[in-house]
Amino acid sequence: MRGQLVLIEGLDRTGKSTQVSILASRLKDAKIFKFPDRTTPIGSIINEYLTNEHYDLSDEALHLLFLANRWELASEIISLLNSEEWVVMDRYVYSGLAYLLSKDNLNDIDWLLGPDRGLPRPDAIIYLSVPPEELATRKDYGDERYEKVHFQSKVKRNFERVLPSDITFQLDVTGLSISEVSDLIWNHIREKGIDQLTNNNITLI
Repeated sequence: MRGQLVLIEGLDRTGKSTQVSILASRLKDAKIFKFPDRTTPIGSIINEYLTNEHYDLSDEALHLLFLANRWELASEIISLLNSEEWVVMDRYVYSGLAYLLSKDNLNDIDWLLGPDRGLPRPDAIIYLSVPPEELATRKDYGDERYEKVHFQSKVKRNFERVLPSDITFQLDVTGLSISEVSDLIWNHIREKGIDQLTNNNITLI
């Protein structure tokens, strides 16, 4: 038996982190992983890039940094699942794909995804969908490099292109309260049995 791995994805300022915290508390105090993890040495470089418009990196170098950031935590995630713990993630592989594809310089999904193969695959993905124009009105929008309506519109299209349809629940949260969103997520998690231990082996990307 093992715990299950849940991923919450979405554009910037969609309320992912709030919903991750609520869901983790409902799933027997699940362990939370946020990507990029800005507390690691690699994550600190990513943070500098995201928060400083003058910090320059090639798209290829940026992709490899995000990739390394995921791999440095992969064994811990697998260990927790095998210890019958739940894991809830705030962003993951699919954010990396959607954002880099939106920059237009890297269009080969197989090349981008190749080094991620072998990472644990989520048991369920919750994708929070909101029109980018609405997100632009939210507090602190625009503080980071990619928080531009035009760019986020491209990211939204690419999310819908790269998220695996067999495990993705797309939830339009436009106009919904935090509690309404969290209840819809929880209903889906229970309906799919993600709140229960599973005998299924951990699958890999």
